Amino acid sequence: MPQAQQPLLVIYTGGTLGMVEGPQGLTPGHDFPHRLTQALRSLPPARQASLPAFEILETPCPIDSSAATPGDWQDLAALIASRHAHYQGFVILHGTDTLAWTASSLAFQLQGIDRAVVMTGAMLPLEAPASDALGNVEDALRFASLPELQEVAVCFAGKLLRGVRARKWHTQATDAFTSPNYPWLGEVVDHHPILFSQRGLNAQQRGAPRFELPDYRALTATPAARIALWPGINARQLAAWLDDEHVGGALLEVWGGGNIPEDPDLLGVMAKATGEGKLLVAISQCPQGSIAIGAYAAGRGLADAGVLSGDDMTPEAAMSKMIHLLAQPLPTEERRRRFVTPLVGER
Repeated sequence: MPQAQQPLLVIYTGGTLGMVEGPQGLTPGHDFPHRLTQALRSLPPARQASLPAFEILETPCPIDSSAATPGDWQDLAALIASRHAHYQGFVILHGTDTLAWTASSLAFQLQGIDRAVVMTGAMLPLEAPASDALGNVEDALRFASLPELQEVAVCFAGKLLRGVRARKWHTQATDAFTSPNYPWLGEVVDHHPILFSQRGLNAQQRGAPRFELPDYRALTATPAARIALWPGINARQLAAWLDDEHVGGALLEVWGGGNIPEDPDLLGVMAKATGEGKLLVAISQCPQGSIAIGAYAAGRGLADAGVLSGDDMTPEAAMSKMIHLLAQPLPTEERRRRFVTPLVGER
């Protein structure tokens, strides 16, 4: 069947969008396909009629996204890869807390996908008064049906964001997601999806799917650490993380444009780790802007210690990219090369 005539696949993984009240508060609900179908029937007839055809798949054990693991990312990517040829696009319904993490991971696992994978969620359950759930699902369906969209994206509050550029920015607001260092991919105007095609991935990053799942070991225990530096951090504290034989890499959140204390012992711990083949990457603790390692004397030591620049990547994108690179059987220099190479518009 031609791609344009294929339905979308909606995959419900859990999260607030599908939750119901339980004895101890909100908990993941079941029978979601029926509940969503009923909710969509409440839309005005013209909007119902203009929705693309879709099928709904509920994962066996819907979860709160705070419980998601890299293994869940891998399972979800494998599910999409196995059904890729049968659907014109995918909508992933996911909890908001780790939605940006899953979006980043899927982007790296599904490099080169030639159709849309649109993730969304909600700040309120589907049946709650004034819920944002139905609107987000409707918008995601409309974006996922656009053949020009060929990447993993996040749709929330009428905005379409690149998956590896999105971050959850607010704990309660319905407009909870932002893209601090890259413009929107699109927006909804009068219930119509408008795609800013000039902001999509370059042609060389699209095309025939390059699903790299067979190259990965099972993603279970995370082989990387995320360390936000603080005033007064010392070498012993950093070494407690980096000397661990189970840690293959670390994301270092440094100050400003790439600054750290000029402490030879601290830098020595980093140099020892990179010398052992561990992947160390630095990003700024500032939510906007990029870093330039070595622009200030206070940051020159990072480059000397073999720490790579994460440029303007989000923590979610940098960390998930590191996790997936560490899971592949790659030599150290190739792993470093791939990290600094833009693969899916992450930097």
